Amino acid sequence: MKRRFTNRLSFLTALLVLWLVAASGGAYAEAGKGQPQEGQAPAKRSAMQAYAEAMQPGWNLGNTFDSVGLGGSADPSSENETAWGNPVVTKSLIKKIADQGFKSIRIPITWEHKIGASPDYAIDPAYLDRIEQVVGWALDEKLYVMINLHHDSWRWINGMGSNYDETLARYNAAWTQIADRFKHASPKLMFESVNEPQFSSEQAASSQEMLDTLNRSFHDIVRASGGKNATRPLVLPTLHTSSDQQHLDALGELFAELDDPNLIATIHYYGFWPFSVNIAGFTRFDETTRGEIDQTFNRLYDTFVSKGIPVVVGEFGLLGFDQHTGTIEQGEKLKFFEYMLHYAQSKGITHMLWDNGQHFNRTTYKWNDPQLYDMMKASWQGRSATAVSDLVFVKQGEPIADISVQLQPNGNKLTSLSINGKKLSRIFDYQIKGDVLTFKKSFLERVTKSGETGVRATVTADFNKGADWQFRIVAAGTPILHGASGTTDAFAIPTDFRGDQLATMEAVYADGSNAGPQNWTSFKEFSYTFQPSYDTGEILLKKNFFNEVKDGTVTLKFHFWSGEIVHYTLTKSGSGVTGMPAP
Repeated sequence: MKRRFTNRLSFLTALLVLWLVAASGGAYAEAGKGQPQEGQAPAKRSAMQAYAEAMQPGWNLGNTFDSVGLGGSADPSSENETAWGNPVVTKSLIKKIADQGFKSIRIPITWEHKIGASPDYAIDPAYLDRIEQVVGWALDEKLYVMINLHHDSWRWINGMGSNYDETLARYNAAWTQIADRFKHASPKLMFESVNEPQFSSEQAASSQEMLDTLNRSFHDIVRASGGKNATRPLVLPTLHTSSDQQHLDALGELFAELDDPNLIATIHYYGFWPFSVNIAGFTRFDETTRGEIDQTFNRLYDTFVSKGIPVVVGEFGLLGFDQHTGTIEQGEKLKFFEYMLHYAQSKGITHMLWDNGQHFNRTTYKWNDPQLYDMMKASWQGRSATAVSDLVFVKQGEPIADISVQLQPNGNKLTSLSINGKKLSRIFDYQIKGDVLTFKKSFLERVTKSGETGVRATVTADFNKGADWQFRIVAAGTPILHGASGTTDAFAIPTDFRGDQLATMEAVYADGSNAGPQNWTSFKEFSYTFQPSYDTGEILLKKNFFNEVKDGTVTLKFHFWSGEIVHYTLTKSGSGVTGMPAP
C-alpha cells in the first residue's frame, strides 16, 4: 500500500479466495462467536505490552520521507520529502497530529538515495539531521515514534538472493549509522527493521531465511551500539508483513531465539482483499469481511499477545484508497473502520492509520473525510452504532411509502434524528421499534417534494454513545446510459445518473466468459478499471480495462446502490471502441 502501485492477487490466489468464500459456508459467520469482551487484557501483560498500548492510536507520515525517484530519475525533486505531492513537514504539522488524539507516529523513511558507495555506505549527514529534527518534534509532542527502512525493501533489499553479501553489508551499514545517531534518544523512539520485507530471488537462501538474517543482524547492531539502544524497543515484521499463520509462526520462532523482552511484532492490515479494492461483487461490509477481521486478529492474539509479545499493526486502511477514497461506499467504509478498530483493541493490539495525505490535509490541517475521523476517534474509546446502509432511496415515479432500515446499535441507543441541527419528530417523521428505524411516508414526501434527484436530505442519527451515523435520503430514478465512441485510451459513457450511485460493474463476452483484467470474476475492480464521474455525467472505462479485453462484443452490467441494474454493449476493434445501451 501507499505507493504508486498495488500488489494484486495472482490468478490462482484469486480463485482460491473465491473458493474459500464459497466453501466456508457459515464458517465466517461463526467466527464472531466467542469474541473477547471489549477491553480484554492479554493473558500475560508485559512491560512491552504496556508500551504498545500507550502508543494507541497511531498515525503514519506516509508518502513523505519514504518517497523515491521511481525509475532512477536524476531529478533532485524526486529524491526529497515533497516528491510524492506532500508539503515539507513542519513542527506545526506534527503538533496538529498530536492534537487529533494520536499517541504515536510512524515515520517511513527510504534511505537508498542518501546512502553512498561501498564499502562505507555513508548516509548523507544532512538527511540524518533532517530525520533527527522531525523525530525530535514528535518526541517534543510526547508522541511515541517509529522509524524504519521503508521502500528500501523493494528498491534493493529484495535483491538479496542474488546479491547476498553486498545487500547485507549495505543494510548493516545503514542501521549502524542510524543506531549511532539515535542511541541517546528517548525510549519513546523505536526502530523497525524493514518495511514489508520481500525478496525477488532465493538463490542464496529462502525468503524467510533472508528475513531472519536481516532481523538478527538488525537486533545485534542496535543492541551493541550503546546508550539507550541496549533496551530500545525494536519492531520486527513478518515476511511481507503478512498475518498468515506460517509467517506469524516463523517470527514467533525468531522471538524465542532472540529472547529479548523489548521486541514488538508488526504486520499490516488492509482487510479482506475483494472488499478492500471493491472487486468480485464484494461491495458491502458483510459477514465474510467481518469474519476475516476476526480470524486475523485472533491469530495475532493467540500467537503473540497471549504470550506477552505486543503487536503493532504498523499500517491499516483499505487498498482501494490507492485508487480513490470513494472506491468503497461511505457507509460500508465506516463500518469496516468501526469494527476493525474495535476488534483490534479488544485483543490488545495497537493500530497505526496509513495516511499518505489522503486523510489529514497537511496544508489546511483538516480531515478530508470528517465523518471517517469522527468514527475512528469514537472507536478509540468504544463502539459506535451503524446501520445496514447509510443510503435510503426514494424511487421516482413510484408511490412513496414508509421505509425501514435495520440499525446495528452495537450496544448503543438511538436518542434523536436531526437535519442541520433541527430535530425530527419521533411521531410524524420516524419511529423506532427495537433495532428497526422507519422513516415515515410523510417525511419522505416532504424532503423529496421538489422532484429533483440526488441527496435531498442528510439525517444525523445521534446515539447515547459513540459517533453519529448519517443517513442520506436519495431521490433516484433509473439511470440512463447513452451511446458513445472513443478509444481504448479514452472512453466515457455519457450517463444520466438520475440521483443514483454506481456500486460495481460486470463485464462478459458474448459467449458468457468474463472479460477484462482479473477474469476469474465478472465483477471488475472499482476505480482501477472503471469509475463514475458524477460531476461530468459519465462512466469512465479505463485503459487498465481495455488492456485485457479482446476484440468483439462485451456486455457490461452496471449495478447501482438503489438496486437498479443497467446493461450496456461495447464493441472493440483494435484501439477503437463504440458503445450502446443494451436493448
